[in-house]
Amino acid sequence: MANKSKELQKGDQIPAFQLQNQDGKMINIKDYIGKQNLVIYFYPKDDTPGCTKQACTFRDQYEDFNDLNAEVFGISSQSVSSHKEFAEKHRLNFNLLCDENNEIRKLFGVPTNFFGLLPGRVTYVADRSGKIVYIFNSQFRAEEHIEQAKNILKQLE
Repeated sequence: MANKSKELQKGDQIPAFQLQNQDGKMINIKDYIGKQNLVIYFYPKDDTPGCTKQACTFRDQYEDFNDLNAEVFGISSQSVSSHKEFAEKHRLNFNLLCDENNEIRKLFGVPTNFFGLLPGRVTYVADRSGKIVYIFNSQFRAEEHIEQAKNILKQLE
């Protein structure tokens, strides 16, 4: 247990990472730091009811995030093909990143729920410098992640 990551906290820097998106393109988070605010949300699984509702709400409000100079990234452990199918089925307009070994989830210290059986649903909002300014952790209030993130981003602009 010595190598268990601590949970990232408000004020911490977003760690450097790169993952493939739903199109198999490598996305390096460092390419966004210094340019845009970031909304990075970890979700349990593609195409499950709560995750679909959350992703579609991000999709429907994506322009609002653009207007707030923010880029949205969804991260879960499914494969490129699973993410591609999920993104196409629901016409998602943002990057879904493939964390198949849960390395980035561990790097952020995202907690699990239900005695470790269910990957956590946590949203991180970071300013342009990559500093975490807000963390919202709620397994069951999937749509609230979007409202919370927008409210924080409005305070940054």
